[in-house]
Amino acid sequence: MLRHFVITALLVLLAMPAFAIEHLRLATTTSTENSGLLAELLPPFEKANDCHIDVIAVGTGKALKLGETGDVDVVLVHARSKEDKFVAAGYGVDRRDVMYNDFVILGPKSDPAGIQGLKDAVAAMTKIALAQATFVSRGDDSGTNTRELQLWKAAGIKAEGDWYLEAGRGMGEVLTMADERRGYTLSDRGTYLAYRDKIDLGVMVEGDKRLFNPYGVIMVNPARHPHVKVKLARKFMDFLTSDTGRKLITGYRRGGEQLFYVAD
Repeated sequence: MLRHFVITALLVLLAMPAFAIEHLRLATTTSTENSGLLAELLPPFEKANDCHIDVIAVGTGKALKLGETGDVDVVLVHARSKEDKFVAAGYGVDRRDVMYNDFVILGPKSDPAGIQGLKDAVAAMTKIALAQATFVSRGDDSGTNTRELQLWKAAGIKAEGDWYLEAGRGMGEVLTMADERRGYTLSDRGTYLAYRDKIDLGVMVEGDKRLFNPYGVIMVNPARHPHVKVKLARKFMDFLTSDTGRKLITGYRRGGEQLFYVAD
């Protein structure tokens, strides 16, 4: 009887999942996923720490909202003004600079608004609006959408009308939509490079300091949400800013071009 019980217990244990695998919940922008960076960056950390990172890729605004409600442990986002408010309100702690790239204004080869080669992003947006050339907006409270709205505000323009389309979609889908409609859009360079061979849009405007695009990582405040996995979250943040993480970030390329640069 005892022998039968022991055998049964062993079989049950063997059939059980490996409870040693810990899960870390990460809310991040669609650009980190669409660009392919996460597929390069996460597996080494998961292997080294015997864990799995559950990724929720949404716009920055939605990612921060998931942090506010305690539905994730860490956020990796790119809208500094929103990040600072998130921390100041007590929702996040220990924000760290991780990496950066830049935004680019993309458009069709026909360039109906005549903006190609401009170095002033606000002037380019003004010309797009005056020409009422199709512009596809993320329209999703993402970091990219936030920067776009800042550019419209700087131009003194309220973007609206048949020419202005609010997609409410991630960056990859918006690139496809803009391409299909031969319109303009604002994109992070990383996602554009990842999609460049799939679309006919080209870089119209780049290099304006207002197109700088920094990314930060923030742990959700465990004082508000005690279930936050503090130790694993800190390990992940340490990894992103370590020499190993930085080398993975700077070494990641698409079509031979570097997509992200590390913060000093």
